[in-house]
Amino acid sequence: MYRIKLLLILYARIFGIHRRDLSLEFKVTNSLMYPKEIEIERIIKIVNDHPFPDHPLHPTLLQHIPPFVLSTLLVKNVLDRLFVAHSNGLKAFEFFKFSLQHSCVRPSSDAFEKRLHILARMRYFDKAWELMEEIQRTDPSLLTLKSMSILLSRIVKFQTYEDTLEAFERLKKNIFVGRKFGTDEFNVLLRAFCTQRKMKEARSVFNKMHPRFSPNTKTMNIFLLGFKESGDVTTVELFYHEMVQRGFKPNNVTYNIRIDAYCKKDVSVMV
Repeated sequence: MYRIKLLLILYARIFGIHRRDLSLEFKVTNSLMYPKEIEIERIIKIVNDHPFPDHPLHPTLLQHIPPFVLSTLLVKNVLDRLFVAHSNGLKAFEFFKFSLQHSCVRPSSDAFEKRLHILARMRYFDKAWELMEEIQRTDPSLLTLKSMSILLSRIVKFQTYEDTLEAFERLKKNIFVGRKFGTDEFNVLLRAFCTQRKMKEARSVFNKMHPRFSPNTKTMNIFLLGFKESGDVTTVELFYHEMVQRGFKPNNVTYNIRIDAYCKKDVSVMV
């Protein structure tokens, strides 16, 4: 709250605004902490009505949205509305970049992940990488397994097998800098293929890369779930026994996947 008041005073001095009394200051400050619906809708209208990319959006945002009014909650609410309304992903990305460059508040992980999801969903992969690189520079703590999964799953869906492996290596080298990639990251890569039912490619990745990592029971369950969702009960069982022979120990998730696979196929077999 104190930080916001200082920003208000600074903004008032720069633009020659005279604060008449403390009650006015309190009202303005309070609106920053709890953004009003009318302000959220106003910003959404500015973003949606702008003729981007024919004209740059950034100057318009700067003209109509004083940086001191931006807060983590306001930015999140605006981006959430744009996400739900399936608004232009590039415009939402421009607003998000504006909030990073012209405010003293850090973005929420939810706001970042929604922007990444929109860009990847719309196949703006260059912009998605730009966003990842921007977050890596400004707030790398927001880079998580979830954000990695969002990007990789869309690359698997819309690009090639080779593109996905290159993206995984790029994440390791340029985005998650200083992080040692291990089983968790390997599982994210495998899940990206399995959720898209690209099981042949998932097996290829496993065979090619498992010496670099240490697969675990969760790895096995990811494969089993992928085969189950593909409707391949026979392969579920074959892979299950293969993994047991490799020394993996099944858990409750493992057995639930197998049971569900048989139930969906209406096969009455003891498992």
